[in-house]
Amino acid sequence: MKQMEHNPDVLSCLANLSNDEVFTPPALANQMLDLLPQELFKDPNSTFLDPFSKTGVFLREIVKRLDKGLEDVIPDRQERIDHILHKQVFGMAITELTSLLTRRTLYCSKFANGEHSISHFDNPEGNIWYKSLKHDWDYPARKPNEKDEDYEKRIRCKYCGAPYEIYGRSTESEQYAYPFIHLTDLKSIYNMQFSVICGNPPYQINVGVEKENYAIAIYNKFVEQAIALNPQYLSVIIPARWYAGGRGLDDFRDLMLHDNRLRIIHDYPNAADCFPGVQIKAGVCYFLWDREHPSLCKVFTHLNNNTTEGEERPLLEKDCETFIRYSEAVSVLRKVQSFKEKSFSELVSPQTPFGIITSYKGTKEKHSSTDIMMYVSGNEKEFKGTITYAPIDMMTKGHEMVPWHKIYIGEAGSGSDSFPHSILSKPFYGEPGTICNQSYLVIGPFKDKSEAENVISYIKTKFFRFMVLQKKNAQHAMRGVYQFVPVQDFSHPWTDKMLYEKYGITEEEIAFIDSMIRPMD
Repeated sequence: MKQMEHNPDVLSCLANLSNDEVFTPPALANQMLDLLPQELFKDPNSTFLDPFSKTGVFLREIVKRLDKGLEDVIPDRQERIDHILHKQVFGMAITELTSLLTRRTLYCSKFANGEHSISHFDNPEGNIWYKSLKHDWDYPARKPNEKDEDYEKRIRCKYCGAPYEIYGRSTESEQYAYPFIHLTDLKSIYNMQFSVICGNPPYQINVGVEKENYAIAIYNKFVEQAIALNPQYLSVIIPARWYAGGRGLDDFRDLMLHDNRLRIIHDYPNAADCFPGVQIKAGVCYFLWDREHPSLCKVFTHLNNNTTEGEERPLLEKDCETFIRYSEAVSVLRKVQSFKEKSFSELVSPQTPFGIITSYKGTKEKHSSTDIMMYVSGNEKEFKGTITYAPIDMMTKGHEMVPWHKIYIGEAGSGSDSFPHSILSKPFYGEPGTICNQSYLVIGPFKDKSEAENVISYIKTKFFRFMVLQKKNAQHAMRGVYQFVPVQDFSHPWTDKMLYEKYGITEEEIAFIDSMIRPMD
């Protein structure tokens, strides 16, 4: 029987309850603390705040570093611990349970004034603050003759966007009204300027009633609040979807990508490399924000057990609205953009091209002479990838695309978190007189089937899908992910060799593309 590896640290063994609040392994917390100037841990006046504490792991590791760093400044161990815990280390828990857990981790007692606390406080909270709050509802103007249930669906918390119909009725269940983003005067709690704010905030909040597990991002609100406190340094780990997309993240992305105080990013396309057993689409990243030293950003990519250290570079390339995740891709993008060609995205339809939602599958046979052929996809085995028929009046838009020679491609691409993978689903020719439901996007128009098939040959190249990857940081592949793909002459088919020669792609760049993109049959 294989002997189990001994792991004495209980905080590395805690299982995550959900993707909303992910526990941080101690090793990862230390990697983030390594980004900070280590002189901070030798300064008895430096102050640290974890405003979204769950297990207390960040604060514990900070205390360990300060305990070592201040040995010469405060030789007496108990006096040193008292100084650190009373004057330097502070936390704000996200729930009552995590406040108790954090105090147990930091003070060895869930009450800071308890007999087992390693440093005595006059109150049970110590420097780990928590208060149960309620959401602050933003009540919109009621529409004429609007039913109560319809009106309640439009009520949201003004701070986090939580829906009233989920969190406004119950007084017993957890409200998830996190203090750090629901209080307007945080300095009244800790009246000081912090040297460092660090931690791992909640990532999302459930806003779905009809759709189970439908959630919106809230980690951006925690980061914005932390920046507003203007610490000297900020080190936080968050999902990486903000690079290019994500509902409600446009303002946050603009804020971050134009902030030259963002000095270091460690990027993990596969979140399981940071949080074993946790799947977070598009991965995660942690960063160092440095108030006093604005400059270029150094990007480290951790992928397939390798770490790639890119050169220091601006977060926004010329004519880009998004962060180019892979440093190796920057040179390829620059070469392609130098040709100043039209964007392939201009050929791609918006989602739901004919106004027919995914759940509508049509029928296997025509019931009327006016019924139109429709391509569908879905989980139902009898319909998956098949042709069905729909009444022509089901279409609410896209009538001009019906007679086109066109291409259909899945609006959801590859969902893999490991590389290489295919990035996109396989495209197929759409003959005139056909439509599709929401499962597909339409690409076109083309003058005939031959030209459409030449375009399909282009989509299947690794080059095409590599350019899509630079914008695609989630499973869905809407029109915007095609922004960096250039339009070609489609009078003939295309191969990777032809494209590499056209754009002067080097052997080293080709090798990187091969490591990221799987061939498409």
